[in-house]
Amino acid sequence: MISGTLCIIGLSHHTAPVELRERLAFSPGEVADTLLNLKRSQPTVSEAALVSTCNRVEMVAAASDPDLAQAELLSFLAAERKLEQHALRKVHYRLAGRAAVRHLFRVGASLDSMVVGEPQILGQLKAAYAQAVEAGAVGLILHRAFHKTFSVAKLVRKSTAIGAGSVSVSAAAVRLARQIFDSLRDKTVMLLGAGRMAELTARHLTQLGVESLVIANHRLERAAALARDLGGTAVALEHCMPYLKLADVVIGSAAVREPILTPAELHSVMRERLHRPMFLIDLGVPRNFHRGLDELENVFLYDIDDLGRIAAEALSEREQEAHRAELIVEREVDAFCRWLERLELVPAIKAVRSRIDLLRDHEFRRHRAWLATLLPDDRAHVEALVRGVTNKVLHQILSELRQLGQEPDKEVALSIAQRLLGVSVSAPGLPAPQEARRKSGSDPRG
Repeated sequence: MISGTLCIIGLSHHTAPVELRERLAFSPGEVADTLLNLKRSQPTVSEAALVSTCNRVEMVAAASDPDLAQAELLSFLAAERKLEQHALRKVHYRLAGRAAVRHLFRVGASLDSMVVGEPQILGQLKAAYAQAVEAGAVGLILHRAFHKTFSVAKLVRKSTAIGAGSVSVSAAAVRLARQIFDSLRDKTVMLLGAGRMAELTARHLTQLGVESLVIANHRLERAAALARDLGGTAVALEHCMPYLKLADVVIGSAAVREPILTPAELHSVMRERLHRPMFLIDLGVPRNFHRGLDELENVFLYDIDDLGRIAAEALSEREQEAHRAELIVEREVDAFCRWLERLELVPAIKAVRSRIDLLRDHEFRRHRAWLATLLPDDRAHVEALVRGVTNKVLHQILSELRQLGQEPDKEVALSIAQRLLGVSVSAPGLPAPQEARRKSGSDPRG
């Protein structure tokens, strides 16, 4: 059975601070098992995907009862991360139907990002979709919704200049580093983690002349590959501390549950550096650096929310392009919702087709004795004639039913179709034929 309502529950940088987002974040390795647990424990949710990035954690789902499904999803997320539900109630949002479709398209088009127009979110959505597919948690509605999201994002990029200019979080980090240091040419940059955002930041810095780069990562081979590309030195993340005293800029983006660097550890490092300034850029969620590091002398710590605010200052030139992008999104939301509404008619269409086929076959059986007296060719012609007439009638009825998907009173019209044809339809919002007959006091089958 198709459950035809798209719904979303989540929180983002718009509603929740990084302290809460990091507690709710899921690593890529956790997503598949989380979705499998969801399928086993929450039968109301027929399809689901989990989007977990630095700026948002969202469950995108399809369900026949969106209110119940959203309540179950909130309970599920809180239980998965051992949080009390009241900690999430004030900072989460719930969207269903058209609002959910619009939100998903806006997220994919980077209109809901901390930095409007940044390209990373589309790759993150594609990864979330692939993980959900692998977990067997995606059906017809989410397949269509995510693929439409990808095409809308591509259309926005092609039709507007929303991605023009360097206003990403990584670019903001580089601009901030240039404000702290007069020159970056003689500075040493250290990456903790070798993810995409850290790589983009490192590339920005090397373009500005940074000559000394140290890359520390859990997977040494990934660090080595990036070091070869950028001309740096690769080390294992667990052996990075001796190199820390050399670093003027430290970029944290490793996937961790606890901070890599604490105040006590950095205090001794700063003594060895003779308290020369150190700039810490924390791109991780959960955060890589303990918040107490900012209290140390000559240590400048900025997390991803700080960088988002700095990047937002450079966005004024994109406002007009964002408005054009919103118009594109709204047009595509209309198209998707029309498809979704027509999808609700599928049970009705199947029931009508089945009913007419049943009536035709009944007439064939009722006249089988007479048909048996005909020559084989004549009998085939009669049967073809009857099938042709019923198929034409059926085509007309089904065409009208499909058009009802765009009508505001489609439930009333479909109810009438049920009563006239005596079919039972399980589409949302439609009464069963028996109920319709009770209300009218008549039986259409006579």
